Amino acid sequence: MTQPPPPPPNQPPQQGGFGPPQDQPPASPEAPANPETPATPATPAAPQGPATPPAPQTPPSLQKGPEPGYGYPQQPPAPQVPQPPQPQPGYGYPQAPQPGYGFPQAPQPPQPQPGYGYPGAQPNPYAQPAQPMGPYAQQPGYGYPGGPTVPMPAQPGQPGGGRNNTALVIIVAAVVAIALIVGGGIWYAKSSGGDGKKDETASSSGGTNGKDDTTGGTSSGGEEKVPSDPASKVLFQVDMPQTKDTVVTSGSWLTDSVYAKSGVAEIVGYNPAAGTKMWTIKLPGPVCTASKYVTEDNKTAVVFQPKMPKKGSSEGCSQVAAIDLDKGTKLWTKTVKNGDYTANLQNVTVSQHTVAVGSSNGGAAFDIGTGKVLWQPKPEDTCEDAGYGGGPRLVAVRKCGSYGERQLHIQTIDPTSGKVISDYRMTAGIEYAGIVSTDPLVVAADVGDSADDGSGISDYFSIDNKSGKLLTRISAPSDTYAGRCDSITRVEDCREVVAGNGRLYVPTEEHDGDGDYSKTNEIVVFDLATGKQTGQRAEAGDGYTLSPLRMDGGNLIAYKHPPYNKGGQVVTLGGPSFKATTLLENPSTESVRRAETTMLPEYAEIRYGHGRLYMSAVYAHKSTYGKEYLLLAFGAGG
Repeated sequence: MTQPPPPPPNQPPQQGGFGPPQDQPPASPEAPANPETPATPATPAAPQGPATPPAPQTPPSLQKGPEPGYGYPQQPPAPQVPQPPQPQPGYGYPQAPQPGYGFPQAPQPPQPQPGYGYPGAQPNPYAQPAQPMGPYAQQPGYGYPGGPTVPMPAQPGQPGGGRNNTALVIIVAAVVAIALIVGGGIWYAKSSGGDGKKDETASSSGGTNGKDDTTGGTSSGGEEKVPSDPASKVLFQVDMPQTKDTVVTSGSWLTDSVYAKSGVAEIVGYNPAAGTKMWTIKLPGPVCTASKYVTEDNKTAVVFQPKMPKKGSSEGCSQVAAIDLDKGTKLWTKTVKNGDYTANLQNVTVSQHTVAVGSSNGGAAFDIGTGKVLWQPKPEDTCEDAGYGGGPRLVAVRKCGSYGERQLHIQTIDPTSGKVISDYRMTAGIEYAGIVSTDPLVVAADVGDSADDGSGISDYFSIDNKSGKLLTRISAPSDTYAGRCDSITRVEDCREVVAGNGRLYVPTEEHDGDGDYSKTNEIVVFDLATGKQTGQRAEAGDGYTLSPLRMDGGNLIAYKHPPYNKGGQVVTLGGPSFKATTLLENPSTESVRRAETTMLPEYAEIRYGHGRLYMSAVYAHKSTYGKEYLLLAFGAGG
């Protein structure tokens, strides 16, 4: 897992852009006895790469050789004596302010420089506009020490704080400055839920409904067709908006008829092949965060500021709206009240026909078609919903108690009524949890703050949706496995890890390849019932790194970040051999390569469907070092 990147690099200027002109329309083993005990990952075999490519003109710093094999069993920390439970303070109990995201980490080797997907200094859209702060203290920040260093004994699921949805009021703590969030980059296919069955209600924006005009065969187990010629060309690109301040542009969606992307205080729908503008939805202020899911009739939701903020400030992320991607219209706009004040909303998702929003001290749900309030927790609740995961099911991360004495509940809930269907009580002391998938239900957490790279992941928890019982726990040491979750304010923002088909697909960290200065990695597969590796393993190839994107039926769609002299690829992985089949390969010309390699999978939004690849930035800013792009679109040749 990688460190959060530094500010944008000093890139040399580029001579113009590429592609069509933009001023005119372009033409199984047994399960472990105790599922709370993480399964020890098997050691992946040594990677086999292709022939050594020519060394780059400016080689990066030499790296140390990798530690013993990726997935090598880790030594567990010494157990601690469990402490007796402490009384949990009530809802909204004051908590001491803690350091935020970016808490100092141990020195690390030089990391690759990010591009358009990551900003330098930027304003905080979640800063509350001037108003009385009330009696509530701010929430603790990412990386604050606390919680046990080893798991506590398993505890049976219990209801999380007596969820009651009869009153239409919530108590939300006044929100102080917190770290900016990054838009979602991991999603699931519209054609498939986690169990491989057709999802008829809410789906991810990364896939399509199976209608595909691309000629050629069909990859085994998936709906994305293999083109006769995977070589791609640039379909269109959109220049980076030149803003004085860094502005969030999170949100991109792909349907059968439109590719939609958030810009500066707007959402624009583009023809997926030609790039011509089909519609524009103007917003009064910048987008703060957006759902990565859409309904079966192509509706989604966003959170945004009520007006354009002054330089270096924020108007608060108080507005939630439903968007019709087919018609290019805003259906409704709502706010959530905290007494006499309007709550800051930190995450939003869509499940079936429900829009669920979360804040630092509670959540709310609306009908996506009408905007009708469906449910909200009562103010006397001693627990609150930290956020929600959507898609095929709706799952809440419900937190009880104060920081350092936290008890998290993972609750599958009915999207319409808010009724709890199942509840899993996580090990005491885990402060934050990120939802990787709602069906199958997989949650990631940093247990005992052991993920010292800032990734937010040390373990994955596979949970039965119906009973709320833990199926297995998978250990994922941060020095061996990649993937990251920003679980502080956005519980659904997990990247580069995908769950589906009864399996968990996790990339390894980069390690030395066969060539001079080259790096590579693999994707390994875990069984969600046993926690053990299945033996399936995909190698990126020398100079490439693999990142899981989404499921396509029984197949996994993945992106291959390229070496310095080649274009990136989209591949499908499936079958017992887990063999990679290339769906798309981008041009290796220098100008295209430069643009593509700045859209890092860790931070940019990547969508693939219908034989086309869309890569977009989640921040707009004034370009300093040459030509930059808000989005790039590629299409396979035939």
